Amino acid sequence: MITSRANPQVKYVRRLLTERRYRTAESAFIVEGTRWMRELAAAGVVPRALFATDAWLTSNEGRGLAARLGAAAVPVSDEVMAAMSDTETAPGVLAVLPIAPQPWPDAPALLLILDAVSNPGNLGTILRVASAAGADGVLLGPGCVDAYNPKVARGSMGALLRLPVRAANWDEIGEAVAGLDVWLAAARDGVAYAAVDWRRPAAILIGGEAHGAGAPAERLATGRVTIPMRDATESLNAALAAGIILFEAARQREND
Repeated sequence: MITSRANPQVKYVRRLLTERRYRTAESAFIVEGTRWMRELAAAGVVPRALFATDAWLTSNEGRGLAARLGAAAVPVSDEVMAAMSDTETAPGVLAVLPIAPQPWPDAPALLLILDAVSNPGNLGTILRVASAAGADGVLLGPGCVDAYNPKVARGSMGALLRLPVRAANWDEIGEAVAGLDVWLAAARDGVAYAAVDWRRPAAILIGGEAHGAGAPAERLATGRVTIPMRDATESLNAALAAGIILFEAARQREND
């Protein structure tokens, strides 16, 4: 059992949690909690390393999941788990996973493009929503938070295992959406989101929380789409806006 916070494996996990460049160099990231372990077991993803407290390993579900994950769990003390965890209340289990993005689709029909979405919680929720709505992939433009940030991974709830996600510059994004209608979500002066024909191959472009879409995003867009709102509400949270539009697209496509 690991009982010291100075253990090299503890330091390795901490660096993966806190340093984007280190995650990239190691091609690895951290996920925590029983729900993530369920996702890994269901997807057949074998962790590079698995750390758990005695309480988790001896619980009914913990024993079953540990047997299914295909990686020998390293027991750690509660204090060490707290030091390794990115959460205020450590969930008792965490895994080191390889960064292995899902293959990019050859002919995507519905993509999501994000411009400078820097809030990890928002990005995690957006990835979860995009996966649930059946998006073919998500393009992370310049200024977006790392998809493998621990808060993003936590909010995505397994979406990273199912959804193609790719960081790209604007030239690469332009190539990826060639031939698609590119709809920029705007607070006003756009086509109502339910009036757009989402049965056509399309990309939805969502701007960042602080300043909205930048000039490169504006140039890429072939149209603007708006979510009609009552009262004097200026705009919606990026994750909420993405969810409303994506699920309208999914509704139209299912009824086609």
